[in-house]
Order: sequence, then structure tokens, then C-alpha cells
Amino acid sequence: MISGLLLSAQDKPVLKLKPQDTTGSKQKPLKKPSRSLEKGVEEITIKNYKIISHERDTTYLDTTLTIQKEYRYNYLRKDDFELMPFSNIGQPYNRLGANLDRIQLYPRIGASARHFNYEEIEDMKYYNVATPMTDLFFKTTFEQGQLLDALLTVNTSQRFNFSLAFKGFRSLGKYQFSQAESGNFRTTANYITKNGRYRFRAHIAAQDIIGEENGGLSEKELQFESKDPEFSDRSRIDVNFTNATNKVLGKRYYLDHQYALVKPSQDSLGRKSTSLTFGHTINYETKYYQFEQDAQQDFFGDVFLSPIDDKATLKTFTNQVAVSFSNRLLGTLTGYANLYNYDYYFNSILITEDQTIANRLNGEEISLGAQYEKAIGKFRLKGNGAYTLAGSLTDYFLTANANYTINEKHSFGASLHASSRLPDYNYLLYQSDYENYNWQNDATFEKQQLTSLQFDLTSQVWGNLELKYSVLNNYSYFASTASAEAIEAGAENAFISPFQAGNSINVLKVKYAKEFRYRKWALNNTVMYQQVDQSEDVLNLPQLVTRNTLYFSDDIFKKAMYLQTGITFKYFTSYYMDAYNPLLAEFYVQNREELGGFPMLDFFINAKVRQTRIYLKAEHFNSSFTGNSFYSAPDYPYRDFVIRFGLVWNFFS
Repeated sequence: MISGLLLSAQDKPVLKLKPQDTTGSKQKPLKKPSRSLEKGVEEITIKNYKIISHERDTTYLDTTLTIQKEYRYNYLRKDDFELMPFSNIGQPYNRLGANLDRIQLYPRIGASARHFNYEEIEDMKYYNVATPMTDLFFKTTFEQGQLLDALLTVNTSQRFNFSLAFKGFRSLGKYQFSQAESGNFRTTANYITKNGRYRFRAHIAAQDIIGEENGGLSEKELQFESKDPEFSDRSRIDVNFTNATNKVLGKRYYLDHQYALVKPSQDSLGRKSTSLTFGHTINYETKYYQFEQDAQQDFFGDVFLSPIDDKATLKTFTNQVAVSFSNRLLGTLTGYANLYNYDYYFNSILITEDQTIANRLNGEEISLGAQYEKAIGKFRLKGNGAYTLAGSLTDYFLTANANYTINEKHSFGASLHASSRLPDYNYLLYQSDYENYNWQNDATFEKQQLTSLQFDLTSQVWGNLELKYSVLNNYSYFASTASAEAIEAGAENAFISPFQAGNSINVLKVKYAKEFRYRKWALNNTVMYQQVDQSEDVLNLPQLVTRNTLYFSDDIFKKAMYLQTGITFKYFTSYYMDAYNPLLAEFYVQNREELGGFPMLDFFINAKVRQTRIYLKAEHFNSSFTGNSFYSAPDYPYRDFVIRFGLVWNFFS
């Protein structure tokens, strides 16, 4: 929900923009807009540039330069501490941490390794700005390409805001046939009437993510691990194939609007009285995943047809109505009914001597749910739950969290997640021109059940501690049934199938973050410990992951520039790292090769001039003297030493 209205130039001759502090990593205290001595002039601070999440949480535009900004300056624009990237940007990320909670009620199409940069409904942001604002993100890539993310958001009046954004990149990559590219177009709008009774928010997203696939290195011991100088040019290293691509393409149209049947009034303290609101949400999305290959490869086994053209399509339509009751004493309670239509399909029915595989899973789900939110002093409670009345995809979904602010420096939180639903559609039904990649499990697979409990302690003195315990039942995963001889012959990927674990899996995760400062120096530390209790080794994670950054910060050039420079060390213990399957765009379980246990060192120099942050980084500069044993997945090396640079620039009109 939009928190208040912005100051406008309406009926005032001039708007004066007063930006934040332009030097230093800390933003100056924000002042409330106040009248200038000059008649008719209104001051606007950075606090008037609001960013609103899908959950209606509001933050303000932040143009400071901090170590957290350094961690988020990457392709995903988020902290990738629990991810292990491949050699080229736009390629998959292997997981280092267990993030098992589900944010959506229903299954997804699959091809999860191609979805890291796909913006879901929950990732969309809406804006409420005082004047037009632009955010430009630029970063170099790996050979013949660039990465750019541009956003423009405008208010046509104090009640209507819209934004246009496009994120696109292309990168050739260092290894043969590893080119990646994508385009993410987003436009959002949010509006509230003058009397405050009606409001809406909407967005349109059109996204495509395309990557060449080479199947990994075919002679890694001789050409990569041997450190033969002949192969220091990585494009000379042999790969398994050079004729395959996969891609995800999706389009989404989303509208959420509300009408206040009983409009709340405010008392002298700004507190709202009882209100009753009717809401309606519709969402239509089409998406497909496609794998293409010019000719058959023994890497995936025998084929029915060649060339290969596998395409899975998913169309979904969600229609939700809600009634929300808000009271100063009781809090906000929302009840909703949800109708979900889905159509997941392939182009033909497959009939073999052994089985008949349908080409479609379709139907509708009807569910009822409720949300509750209440703040009592320093205590805040929030929950959301849904139960399926009709349909076979999901049973229930529940999230609840409570937060207590002890004082300005300390807060405590607890959260619960419980859900039961079928795995993604590609576990239930898949068709391919490759013979072994055809299955139908919608009648045999059980619903995955997940229960997790998490505690968080946030302290400016003691650091941030996260403790999470999760229990999984019917965990779904991909694995290869290839024999040792087939694996030795390079045919492991010809026998990939989906499975479900027969017993419960228990996961303990402890994550701690703390920064120590001395004058202009700082040491930022993040450490994560994980323990998995399972009867079968189907959920493999490193036991320890650590990231430590030693850096120096200071104003230079008479405070015209703020400089930040340092070294980041990242390390995770060796474990049976999941392998990557390019036909499915999924990771699968392997227990034959332990990887990891190597350090990654990055040197960076960042600077801030006014609203511009400049980034320069020497990534993995220790690669040449620690041995060629650094992998992101079996047969897929991590990136070599490379220097990359870019900037983030905000400007206002």
C-alpha cells in the first residue's frame, strides 16, 4: 500500500530538489520537507523518492556507497553469498545455501537454472517519486558485450506514478559456445484517487533469457587442470558439444486494485479508524522453455527425431477477490478466494511400446486464504495462509512472522513456513526428442511437504544472527541412473530422471554477519554453517561458507569523492556439488566427485561522486597461483582472473 502522497509542484511555482549527502558511505539524516524562506518554494529530500515492494513495504532511494552495495553490484543486483556463479554471466548458479521456502502457492514450469534473472511477481517494484528519477546500472561482461539496467520513473501527478525499465546484456564468454544474453522489459503503474477510495497497481513484464550450451569440458584433466600454457586461452579447450541452445521466454500482465467501501478517517494524531476494503487481483502469464540442438549427441543418448527441438509451454491465469477489514485495535484482517487456471503442454502425445505419455496437464485450483497484520508498540505480527478446496497441485501454504524491536540497536524476529504442493511441472511431465527424457509422474509423485522455523537477531553491537531448521518430506530431485561404465564413457547425462526421497530430510542452517571497524578500516564478515541429516545423499550442501572483506574508506579531493577499496575472501568447504544438465536447465544430484575447498580473492576500488557510484574489481586474482581446481559444477570451471568495471548513476529532473 502506498504510504501517503508526495509533495507536488501543483499550485506552487517552484520545486527545489535537495539531494542527500554526496560524499561518504553514510547518508545524512533526512529532513522533512519544509517551506523555504523564498515564498512558493518547497524543498524535496531523497526521502521523497519511495520504492514499494510487492508486499507493500516502502523504502527510500539510497545513493550511498557501502560494502553491501559492493556485494550487490552483480548481474542479479542482489547479494549472491549463497550462490556459486558459472564462468560467464547469465549462466546458471550452483547453490551453496539451502533456501527451501516457497514464495508461490503453485508449481512453476521448471528449468530453474535459467530463472535466476527472471523477475517474478514478488520481484516487481513500484515507485512514488517527487520528480522524475533515473537509475542506470552498467557493468562490463566477458568478451564482446555489456550489461545495462536502465529505469525511468515519473509522476504525472501527485497520485499517479509509472516506470519503464529494461535490463539487457550479451556476453560471449571465455569458453567455446558459452554465449549468453537476455532482455527484461518491465513497466509499472500505481494510482490513487483524490478522495483515497480507489487505488491500483499494475505491471507488464516481457522477458527472454537465452544461452548457448556446451555440456562442460570434455578433457578437463589434460587441458584445464594440467595448467598447460597452450590452453591458457580458454577458447582452445575442448567442450562436449557446440550446437545447442536453451531459452526461457515469458510475458506477464498483472493488475491489483482496491476500493474502500468504508473510508477510514484520521484523528489528530494521524491514527486511522475502522475501514472496509474490497480488492481484486488478476494475473495472466505465458511462458515457455525450449531446448534446441542441430544434431543428436551421445551425451544425451538416442533420439526419436533429429534435429532436436524440445518445447514446454505454461499458461496461467489467476483471479483473486479479497475483503479487508482494518481496525486500530484489532489490526488488519484480509480474507480472499483464489481461482487458478493452468495449462502446461507439449505439441504431441508420445506413444511407445512401453508407455503412453500425455502432452498436457491442465485444470483449475480453488483456494481460500487469509492475511493478518498487527503492530502493538514495538511488536509486529504478520501472517498469510491458504488452503486448497479443489484441485490437485497444492494442499496448503502458511507463512507467519513476528518481530520485536528491543531498542534502536537490537531487534528479534521469528518466522514459520509450512507448505504442501507438487514439484515443478517438469518433474511431473516432460517430453523430448531424446528417448530417455520422457516421463509422466503426475499420478505417482506425492506432494512435497516443507516445514521451517527461523529465528533472527539483528544487532548493531553483536551482529546479525540467523538460525533456521527445516524438515522436508517427499523431496524431489533429478539424478542419473547411469552405470560406472556409462559415466566413464561420458554418458551420465543420458540417464537423467526425476525422483522423490523416501524419508524426511532435516536441514540446520546458522548464518552470522558482523562488521568490525577501526577508524577508516573495516572487516566485514559473513559465515554460514549447514548440517543435513538424511538417509540418502540427495541434498548436498557445503558445511561451511565464509566471506570476509577487509576494506578502507575515506573522503578524498577535499571531500569531492568518497573512496572505498579492499579485498574480499570467499571460501566454501568441498562437497558433492550438484551437476548441471543443459537439456533440462536443471541441476542434478551426483555423489562421485567432491568439489570446492578453494579460495576466491577479489580486489576492488569503488568511488562515489555525487549520485554516481563507480566500481572497479579484479575478480579471482589468485586463480593463476592456487591451481586449476576451481569449479562451479562438475566439468564447468569458475571464471579466471578478470578485471571488470562499471557504475550506478541516479539523476533527477
